[in-house]
Amino acid sequence: MRLLAGLHYLVLGTEASWGDIGTALDRHAAFLTRWATEQDVQTNEVQRSWGLVPAFLFVADGRPFDLLELGPSAGLNLLWDRYSYRYLTGSWGHGPFELSGDDRLPPPPDLLERQVSVVRRRGVDLNPVDVTTQDGSRLLQAFVWPDQPGRLDRLRRAIDVVRHDPPELQRGDYVEVLPELLRDRRPGAQLVIFQSASTQYLDPSGLERLDAAMQEAGRDEPLVFISTGRAPDDSGYALELQRYPGGRPTRLAVLDFHGAWLEWGR
Repeated sequence: MRLLAGLHYLVLGTEASWGDIGTALDRHAAFLTRWATEQDVQTNEVQRSWGLVPAFLFVADGRPFDLLELGPSAGLNLLWDRYSYRYLTGSWGHGPFELSGDDRLPPPPDLLERQVSVVRRRGVDLNPVDVTTQDGSRLLQAFVWPDQPGRLDRLRRAIDVVRHDPPELQRGDYVEVLPELLRDRRPGAQLVIFQSASTQYLDPSGLERLDAAMQEAGRDEPLVFISTGRAPDDSGYALELQRYPGGRPTRLAVLDFHGAWLEWGR
């Protein structure tokens, strides 16, 4: 995966061609070796926002959102309310480009009538990507395969949105810094923590520490956690909601790993 992304990075910079990979491997051997050894895999699938939006609307209680994403990469999904969405039961948002998919079980129409505002957008990642720079944008595009033009187009459109007003991204291990981040809350706002395809890489002790941090913070003031994890039949991601303190995980939906389809209420 790293090697192919390194080649794509070169092609995006017109330094190589897919039509002559042999020459690229020879000419850029040192770069590709270093890339495959040192460059972490970084993806940010904005299509997942299409599956997350009904969950955000489900938890909206009239207060503005104070958003915190765990493992945001470049933070494209932190700007979910700046895109527009289409479902079989209606549409939501007025952003510059539209996300849609195969909503096999669509969200109810009354859910899509809810409105929400965002007062803050924060994310913490081991290696956040700054797509306001040319290199950061090129890096993120490199990890999308070139034979997937739809994904590349969505990514580039989302990058354009982020560049106008990027979210606050912090470098760090979110298991370590979460307690501190949870103490910094916006008065009068609803704290909504979320992640997609991130906590699956934590070991059991890391998951326990996350849960403990949110339980403690929730005792001071309630919060909600929206999270994806593999569905029991491995057909996609189970989208779950957990309210703190004391709440148990509740499944809201199942969605495709990249957000291509959604089954709300499954």
